[in-house]
Amino acid sequence: MEPVLFYGNHAASSFGSIVALEWLGQPYRLFRLDLPGDTKTDFYTHLNPAQKVPALLLENGKTLTESAAILHHLAWRDRSKGLTYDQGTPEFDHLNQVLAFVNTDYWSSFAPAFEAFDMDLKGEKDPSVQKMLRDIGRKGVAKAHAALEAMIGDGKWLAGDRRTIADAYFAGIARWVPFLASTGAKMVDQRDYPKLYRHIQKLETDPAVIFAHAIEDDKPAKSAGGFLGHVSLEDIKPRLKV
Repeated sequence: MEPVLFYGNHAASSFGSIVALEWLGQPYRLFRLDLPGDTKTDFYTHLNPAQKVPALLLENGKTLTESAAILHHLAWRDRSKGLTYDQGTPEFDHLNQVLAFVNTDYWSSFAPAFEAFDMDLKGEKDPSVQKMLRDIGRKGVAKAHAALEAMIGDGKWLAGDRRTIADAYFAGIARWVPFLASTGAKMVDQRDYPKLYRHIQKLETDPAVIFAHAIEDDKPAKSAGGFLGHVSLEDIKPRLKV
């Protein structure tokens, strides 16, 4: 049986794992979770006690969680796809450095602004607190963009001369800037970071990224990889080892 990725339906960081699966090209299926409620069910908590996405159900019935772990696992399923570099090389070290930064400092810089956004969703509006959170977020996002701009060098892709799992993950996080701007919370102008902006523009025209957007938005999606469709809970219950 093929692996199943559990992903979120709304601006989730699981987006990058969908992109990586498409680039990998091997057969896979998806399980859609409505956030945040579905991640708090008993079923999903057994799969991932952290109650977040993504999670990857493997062929042996075990579940792998955390974006970085899932992305590395996918990259090593077929090294010929070039989604990572050989361990022990400077290129692999640089890839790990970039991916670790995007997965930690870059990702977390958006947290205050999303906290303000969530306050609106929960009906807990507090304009002064929300302004403070957005101001903190704006400074953090600008700092993270500047650091990543300096880190990535002049390669054709984020972590070198070819697309890797770092690009897949970055595609899912960088889009939070226009998303938050659409809610009235402008963080940065990504054009102020020319190397990052070039990568963002390139990624947004990539078929795998276009596919991942359509999947998240629940729109018709054309796979360029090995997508075999969505599965239901009943479909996968026999495979679960929880």
